[in-house]
Amino acid sequence: MKNTGRMIIRNGLSVLLVVLGTGLAGAAEPTPGLSKSEVKELIGKASTPEDHRRLAAYFTQKADSLDAEAVEHEELGKEYARNPGIHAMKHPLSGTTEAHCRYFAQAARKAAAEDRALASAHESMAGLPSK
Repeated sequence: MKNTGRMIIRNGLSVLLVVLGTGLAGAAEPTPGLSKSEVKELIGKASTPEDHRRLAAYFTQKADSLDAEAVEHEELGKEYARNPGIHAMKHPLSGTTEAHCRYFAQAARKAAAEDRALASAHESMAGLPSK
């Protein structure tokens, strides 16, 4: 029982560190010099090819970041799948399970695809060839 408690605490701390690290990485601005408020403003008034290029770059970089986050979740999921334990059966979407990691990897991939679609639309509006 004592070792199980330590393992749960150790796993919980590992997940917490990953979540905090991912959150801090996601907090960084995707494009230098373009804040979230600037993106909102630019979306509302974008009219020049340069405006659309900047938005395309913003969404592309944001998608790249989300893809990296998905890879992290996939790798963690593989580790949890190797040693699932009873906790995974009782609480399949808790932070220390393969199902949790798979869910968030899929969500990140979906969000990345949506950002890539936005980037593509802005590239098209800027007159750039689609990727």
